[in-house]
Amino acid sequence: MPDTPADTSAAASAHRSQGAARWQARYDSALAKGQVRDADFTTLSGMPVEPVYGPAEGESPDRIGWPGEFPFTRGLYPTGYRGRTWTIRQFAGFGNAVQTNERYKMILERGGGGLSVAFDMPTLMGRDSDDPMSLGEVGHCGVAIDSAADMEVLFHELPLADITTSMTISGPAVPVFCMYLVAAERQGVDPGVLNGTLQTDIFKEYIAQKEWLFAPEPHLRLIGDLMEYCANHIPAYKPLSVSGYHIREAGSTAAQELAFTLADGFGYVELGLARGLDIETFAPGLSFFFDSHLDFFEEIAKFRAARRIWARWMRDVYGARTDKAQWLRFHTQTAGVSLTAQQPYNNVVRTAVEALAAVLGGTNSLHTNALDETLALPTEQAAEIALRTQQVIMEETGVVNVADPLGGSWYVEALTDQIEAEADKIFDRVLTLGGSDLTSRDTEKLAEAVHRTAEAGPTAFARMPMTKGILRGIEEGWFMSEIAEAAFQYQVSLEKGDKRVVGVNCHTGSVSHELEILRVSHEVEREQVAALTARKAARDEAAVGQAVRHLVDVARTSDNMVPAMLEAVRAEATLGEICDALRDEWGVYREPARF
Repeated sequence: MPDTPADTSAAASAHRSQGAARWQARYDSALAKGQVRDADFTTLSGMPVEPVYGPAEGESPDRIGWPGEFPFTRGLYPTGYRGRTWTIRQFAGFGNAVQTNERYKMILERGGGGLSVAFDMPTLMGRDSDDPMSLGEVGHCGVAIDSAADMEVLFHELPLADITTSMTISGPAVPVFCMYLVAAERQGVDPGVLNGTLQTDIFKEYIAQKEWLFAPEPHLRLIGDLMEYCANHIPAYKPLSVSGYHIREAGSTAAQELAFTLADGFGYVELGLARGLDIETFAPGLSFFFDSHLDFFEEIAKFRAARRIWARWMRDVYGARTDKAQWLRFHTQTAGVSLTAQQPYNNVVRTAVEALAAVLGGTNSLHTNALDETLALPTEQAAEIALRTQQVIMEETGVVNVADPLGGSWYVEALTDQIEAEADKIFDRVLTLGGSDLTSRDTEKLAEAVHRTAEAGPTAFARMPMTKGILRGIEEGWFMSEIAEAAFQYQVSLEKGDKRVVGVNCHTGSVSHELEILRVSHEVEREQVAALTARKAARDEAAVGQAVRHLVDVARTSDNMVPAMLEAVRAEATLGEICDALRDEWGVYREPARF
């Protein structure tokens, strides 16, 4: 006999009450532990605001659940930002280590909560400042780091034990991280207490940013070594930030950014499992880095869908059982590609909208771009405005008072479902590229394939279902072609006027004056090269040579390379010397030509 309307209503009411009771118990526990901020949780007019809102009595709660419970669509914590607000982490780096150190001190003094290091192009490519290929690039798009001595200067008088530090670098991420560890040692800080994030994500380099050193397999060997080392020795540090930001900046759609990024993340999980690492230990060390673009609701839906998809795969495919191992924690940066050189003061508005979307989507940390970054590295004034943008959102708007304030919006929930469905289609395509006939919904069979392959040992990661598809997609240029097509379609819509950008193809009249921009003097390069030359002359060349040769010897074994790399860095081997030795051993990767 079918349920009567009264029976259905009673069941919905009971379901709603049970969910509310679960959430309330978690919230009360956090409150008792002092994990809820002592703040004024009222509107500007003084109206009290509840910590979360859900379906009304008798209304079906549907599948979005409650904050702090699987699948975490509504956020990782029952308290939302009442417990802890996002970390204000401003991305900065220019010139030499002395200049960037001064900018970091300014950011922290004015309320920044963490540091994020931008490196110059030679550093990103694993080359020293005196390398002929570095000519004209030293210090221009970030800070120049040649050795542990530079890293010491970069963090001079900045207590590494007390601040979180993010470093945006992938190809030479492991030697740069070793320099960071040595800088901490020289501060007297136990590296085991360090906290922060290293990008390390090499998949996105082949897909979008193109800053690699070797073929994928050697890079993945280094990444596996780093994951293992951090899990054993630096438990709070996140050794891998899977980056969708650069994929989106290259021209992808929101769904492509989400799906390509999470697919890459699944690949790194498969790498960890093939290494024999415990998923409950290493998975919490994975974090994510997303773009927040201008389509306000689409971005919020993207972030909510990301948490839900990740939690489902981690539980159902990869076997994670604890909340922390199922959590998708992410940093967000507002969209650099949305900034315009025309009418640059409009960029303040764009950045504020994008930052608000990230916050309403539940970001864990945030960088806001400066209004002049489309022209140059930000001036101190522009950097301060970007910082204050976050602080106004945090302190004045009231959005931190409620967990997932847009949860239950018909539009937001429909968009969240739609983006999830689009991502599933892309996952299916990646699996097909790898030769699998499974789909993203065949979770039991995927789980069997993953664990069966993992039993074959560390070299088996390339045969894992998602990893195999990613490597094939890189080899065939599939990811790149998908992004190129999306970028082309967007450009066509701009040129036709279907998409409108204020100051560019509409509302073009302006009274704004030309900006004063930050210019990095070429004297910086001369000074950096001179300092590097002096350091090389003062070090023990025999010790450097021995340490670098030992590193190469370890590379020829299956041993973890991080300890040997640390010894080379302590001997003052430079980034270029370490990377050149590994290039000689592993070869240089060149992307196949495609037309």
